[in-house]
Amino acid sequence: MSDNDAQPTQPVIDRTERTGNIGLLMLLALGLIAAASAFALMNREQAEPYVLVLLGVLAVVGVFSLFAGAIGLLRFSGRGSPSPIASAFLENFADGVTITDTDGRIIYANQAYATLTGADVAADVRSVERVFSADPNAADALFRLSQAAREQRSAREEIRLPCPLGQTQGEPHWYRVSVRPVRIPLGADGRERDCTTWQIADITRDRADQEMSFQELQRVINFLDHAPAGFFSCDARGRLVYLNATLADWLGYDLAQFDAGEIDLSDFISGDGAELLRSIYGKAGEVKSETFDLDLVTRHGRGFPVRIIHRVPFGAEGVAGESRTLVLNRSPGEDVSEELRASEVRFARFFNNTPIAIASIDREGQVGKTNAQFLRLFGVSDTGPNGVALLDLIAEGSRGALKEALDKALDGQGEIPPVDARLDDREDGRSATFYISAVRDGAEDGEVAIVYALETTAQRVLEAQFAQGQKMQAVGQLAGGVAHDFNNVLTAIIGFSDLLLASHRPSDPSFQDIMNIKQNANRAAGLVRQLLAFSRRQTLRPKELALDDVLADLSILLDRLLGEKVELKVVHGRDLWPVMADLNQLEQVIVNLAVNARDAMATGGQVTIRTSNVSEESSKSFDNTRGMPPGEYVLIEVSDTGHGMPPEVMEKIFEPFFSTKEVGKGTGLGLSTVYGIIKQTGGFIFCSSEVDKGTTFRIFLPRHVRKESDKPVEKPVEQQQLSDLTGSASILLVEDEEAVRAFAARALSSRGYTVHEASSGTEALEIMEETGGKIDIVVSDVVMPEMDGPTLLRELRKTQPDLKIIFVSGYAEEAFEKNLPENEKFTFLPKPFTLKQLATVVKEVLGS
Repeated sequence: MSDNDAQPTQPVIDRTERTGNIGLLMLLALGLIAAASAFALMNREQAEPYVLVLLGVLAVVGVFSLFAGAIGLLRFSGRGSPSPIASAFLENFADGVTITDTDGRIIYANQAYATLTGADVAADVRSVERVFSADPNAADALFRLSQAAREQRSAREEIRLPCPLGQTQGEPHWYRVSVRPVRIPLGADGRERDCTTWQIADITRDRADQEMSFQELQRVINFLDHAPAGFFSCDARGRLVYLNATLADWLGYDLAQFDAGEIDLSDFISGDGAELLRSIYGKAGEVKSETFDLDLVTRHGRGFPVRIIHRVPFGAEGVAGESRTLVLNRSPGEDVSEELRASEVRFARFFNNTPIAIASIDREGQVGKTNAQFLRLFGVSDTGPNGVALLDLIAEGSRGALKEALDKALDGQGEIPPVDARLDDREDGRSATFYISAVRDGAEDGEVAIVYALETTAQRVLEAQFAQGQKMQAVGQLAGGVAHDFNNVLTAIIGFSDLLLASHRPSDPSFQDIMNIKQNANRAAGLVRQLLAFSRRQTLRPKELALDDVLADLSILLDRLLGEKVELKVVHGRDLWPVMADLNQLEQVIVNLAVNARDAMATGGQVTIRTSNVSEESSKSFDNTRGMPPGEYVLIEVSDTGHGMPPEVMEKIFEPFFSTKEVGKGTGLGLSTVYGIIKQTGGFIFCSSEVDKGTTFRIFLPRHVRKESDKPVEKPVEQQQLSDLTGSASILLVEDEEAVRAFAARALSSRGYTVHEASSGTEALEIMEETGGKIDIVVSDVVMPEMDGPTLLRELRKTQPDLKIIFVSGYAEEAFEKNLPENEKFTFLPKPFTLKQLATVVKEVLGS
């Protein structure tokens, strides 16, 4: 039936509505006949009452039915009108549709179903199982569909028959049969029953179109596979998703065993050529094409030259799509019709402008053709086969490894590891990495290898600096941790010494012993401060400084420290820029350098301290300042005329505990402290020295540009003097070190304060609850188990936002300040501290 044929307006079968029950009707008729027969057997007098009763009952039923019909309680129409839209849709539906109940009985079938199955009248309509049961090829599909119908689930199958349905001969036909459950009303009472909808579609034409398209595609693939050029497609990662038979034959791959994504570009492109193809980038929607002259390598290791035309489309966000890449074989004997001049010019341009030095090597190991970078690196010209030997261009100690690599190239080996070699014998001399590639398939002019040299001098220096920095960082972390623990110990020693001194008079025999304990503890505290300076964890009080004024005030002290044999010369720069630094720490730096200079001149000499401004352009011209970014600096140079230092000593001068002095004359922390202070200030320090000529230290401090928002640096609370250190406030003391907590509690209690002790932050919160929050000030350690100081502060601020707090720590204030909320107010007291310093800070904070 054609698409233009008129469609019927009524279904072939429609049993979806029932107007009544024939069984009940027959039962009622039999009852009336039985009653009439019984009345006939009775005499008139006996039957008359029963007849009247029966007539009365029938009359009442009739009257009730009239009234029920009038008010709508009873419907006399036995068949409801089906939805016209649904009926029109199903009857004009191109696919055949039939609905069966749970017993497999057909309750609905449209005209298209009858036409597909060859049914002329309603009596000929059969279920789907019966329609396809004649063909054994459909048995499996019918079984799956029937199983799905019984389990009330949807399913779909495609069935191929040797001839159309309902016919015994003809062309093969394809049918799509689907099944799905449906609930429909069956009867006037609105009850629903589980049913199954079967749908049949003739898809023979679609299958024929698909088969024709497939055949056309096979022809195109066949043409592409046997084209005289190679072709492949790769994804953004460089994995092949397709290659034609020509390229597979060139490379020695079996196309039948090729799987998409199995081969990478680097598997068959020699050297780093694969990276050229991966390096193409584009914008979204852009298509880029590039041409490369490269060498391909077969599975057996044989190489051959090709020209690759690589075309890549770019999708959303510039993501590379699958490429379309053409490969032209440029091997001798191949028919190459295009001109080579443009390629040769382009190659010459790339060859001479590449940042990698390239040269050809003959069988004698001599340099042949070179590029411009090779001439710059080695100073060798294009001298031909009788030129300079490559081994003569490097240091003697590196020649063995390079010769071994050249021998491998002479043997035609493919994968030759790179060789790191020094170009001269100096310790800080130049170096390079050599990559050697063997020349295959008939080398021209006796060439057996191509050498690529990449200078690594700067890289080697950076690696050494990085390794040194890593070592210094590790030592700094260790030193900082040790210093923190020592500060806790020293706090207890100094504190309890103060408590003992408060109860002993100077005339007591033990008074001097206690003073010796305290003085030696203070000396130990000085060493700990040096460790913290080296690890950059000390507390700095930076402020704007004019270096000329600092050096002028310090020169008197330096004169006394240097002695009569050493002359001090200070050269002030003009209009020096200001810097931001801690005055005391900067003075310590200059004093340490001056004292080291004095010790290097046992028979006398001169120490020169020179200052100057360094512009951004000038900062690039200084020697031995690697790692310092260009910028505006103020330079402090401290030079001496002493014995100088050899290179092996220079490498270790900033390491902690390294000293060239005799035992007992130095801790080895002087220059490491200087290094830590300058680094924590944001500056840089470098040293240059020559044996028997002297040493120069250069300190570069960043120029400070004053801003309107800059505020004057407040004076540390411990520098302010208070006469009365007593009080009556309630103090919560939080400290995990028992000895420090005991000393601090006794010290504050002796001044009249009420002290609540807690060994952790959790215990401190419990005490706050017990006291009802009646705490005036909290003195807390920073580093504690369970809950540290900053976390405790945040918890306390939830209920008491104005609570005053003092942090004590062996680390610098900056080490934990970043963990606090922005603009948080607190006071910091570094460890170790004395009894007076603790009482002074508490008194000052309570009075603020």
